[in-house]
Amino acid sequence: AAPAATEAAPAAAPAPTTTALTGPAPVEGSDYQVISNGQPFQPAAGKVEVVEIFGYVCPACAAFQPLVGPWKAGLPSDVNFVYVPAMFGGTWDNYARAFYAAQTLGVQEKTHEALYAAIHSQQTLKGERGADSVDDIAKFYAGYGVDPKQFAATMGSFAVNAKTNSAKQFAQRSAISGTPSIIINGKYLVKGKSFPDMLRIADHLIARERGAAQAR
Repeated sequence: AAPAATEAAPAAAPAPTTTALTGPAPVEGSDYQVISNGQPFQPAAGKVEVVEIFGYVCPACAAFQPLVGPWKAGLPSDVNFVYVPAMFGGTWDNYARAFYAAQTLGVQEKTHEALYAAIHSQQTLKGERGADSVDDIAKFYAGYGVDPKQFAATMGSFAVNAKTNSAKQFAQRSAISGTPSIIINGKYLVKGKSFPDMLRIADHLIARERGAAQAR
């Protein structure tokens, strides 16, 4: 007979020591750059950090999200994925503040892909096609149960300002040339010929860093 549905599920298997890697090992210079004196954005003991520097108003980032979202979900438990919004001035900066305000108010994860869609698919927000005000952005988040006045105030708060300053410094230190950019453990800036190639290279560099951590 089939086991009863109430039986406890088996314990999850431990994270694999290596991800299934494809293609040749990445080559410094053509596939990635070493970041001089690079440091993780949010160092965490025993974790390999993967950062995506992105912008909600960036069409390339919107196109990358359907690939990076599932890839992020499949990363091993000892890999810490962090979104870092780019501060390139103008509307970019408002959307970076919105990212951290949403994070503070607990709605960032459930609004991440929806905000890309609002800007690039539905075009209910202008992104780089115009200038969305703080109130325009807050109205979007109001659709997810956040008080728009509280959201706007949080965007302008000292705490969010400190986070956006840290994000800007990290991007400058990492010498990114545009978005989306993937950075492994603060050390490696992924290049790649396409979005899938970027993720393939990232898998190799993550495996390298996981191996180095386990050898210590």
